[in-house]
Amino acid sequence: MKELDYDKIKEAARAYNADMTAFLRTMISHPSESCEEGDVVACIKAEMEKLGFDEVKVDGLGNVMGFMGTGDKIIAIDGHIDTVGIGNRDNWDFDPYEGFEDDQLIGGRGGSDQEGGVAAATYAAKMMKDMDLIPEGYKIMVVGTVQEEDCDGMCWQYIYNKDGIKPEFVISTEPTDGGIYRGHRGRMEIRVDVKGVSCHGSAPERGDNAIYKMADIVNDVRALNNNGADESTSIRGLAKMLGPKYNPDHYEDARFLGRGTCTVSQIFYTSPSRCAVADSCAISIDRRMTAGETYESCLEEVRNLPAVKKYGEDVKVSMYMYDRPSWTGEVYETEAYFPTWINKESAPHVKALVDAHEALFGDKRIGCPKSMDKREGRPLCDKWTFSTNCVSIQGRYGIPCVGFGPGAESQAHAPNEVTYRQDLSTCAALYVAAVNLYDPSQATDDATEYRGTLTGNDIK
Repeated sequence: MKELDYDKIKEAARAYNADMTAFLRTMISHPSESCEEGDVVACIKAEMEKLGFDEVKVDGLGNVMGFMGTGDKIIAIDGHIDTVGIGNRDNWDFDPYEGFEDDQLIGGRGGSDQEGGVAAATYAAKMMKDMDLIPEGYKIMVVGTVQEEDCDGMCWQYIYNKDGIKPEFVISTEPTDGGIYRGHRGRMEIRVDVKGVSCHGSAPERGDNAIYKMADIVNDVRALNNNGADESTSIRGLAKMLGPKYNPDHYEDARFLGRGTCTVSQIFYTSPSRCAVADSCAISIDRRMTAGETYESCLEEVRNLPAVKKYGEDVKVSMYMYDRPSWTGEVYETEAYFPTWINKESAPHVKALVDAHEALFGDKRIGCPKSMDKREGRPLCDKWTFSTNCVSIQGRYGIPCVGFGPGAESQAHAPNEVTYRQDLSTCAALYVAAVNLYDPSQATDDATEYRGTLTGNDIK
């Protein structure tokens, strides 16, 4: 392991701040919603080639990958390059694609979520090559992944199963508010369909109103989210997984990640007309899963709701599938299931980032003045609230993950999205140091990772 000059690493990262800022603003200027990332892929590919990456390629799904070094083992730094849309333009104080910059902020759609991470990772790889800090036997892979906003982790299913790339560990550059993140809850997308029988609205008793049946089910879904775990209630709430009685093996991890949640996110119906009884109704449920919950247990919870059992064979509970073509036209069908994952702080890949941060910046979160209201007082090592590509990388395939990325989680999907210029340099420096402090021999049984139960494409 090479002796690191931390001051020199920080100085090199700061020297590239203007270049990283310009690169990020160019990425922001290319609208890149899921399945429409072609222009930003071309932008990233050109930047990697300009910076002298040893290999740059775009795979069949449209992920762009740059490699530095020639070793057989891979350490990957991941950032998704698709964004959500802008929503109501009237909610923006500036053009979301032209953006802006000042001495602290960079504004624009994708700044925090999460093209800023790709900018920092790309220049970190260049720094490693220029400073002769690519660890012996390794190559550094910087990947700009697609369709994460649509189907988080599907891009890595493609990379793992189709491209055959299996890194030793992966750093996610999703925004972490200056923290190092070692896990997050999983999620899944559940659909409930209810059958009814239509009739003329003037005599509704002749039919069987699917919307009324669904109303009972919706109330039960709300109770599943809101209720406690009291034995007297017919629907015990998801908070039950925070205790040893219902989650004996994983309740401590669940307390760290936070309880699972569920909410009705969409509703659909069919009816012959506005003066007829609805003959079908369906809802989508956004289900967030904590440690100890699986896709089977989540489906069974909904199937066992009193209203679902009451309507029997008229109700179908299923998991959504995703099969939207990428910007290249490639389709990779997968179930809408995104497993929970978590690591111990003692895991070597987590420890590498923590040690790097302490050597470079100390043991507390840092940032520019405009970012610190969300950072002060929070632990350096923490977890995300939302979901990331790590649901596949570690959740499905057991490849260890850890997160550190520029920007703020609260900026994701929000109007007037910003990230922080200082974070680009901070992250680039930390990536350089961390991959050189990584020691796989430090792995112990105490550092064992948690990942959710698998299905479908996972067994390929």
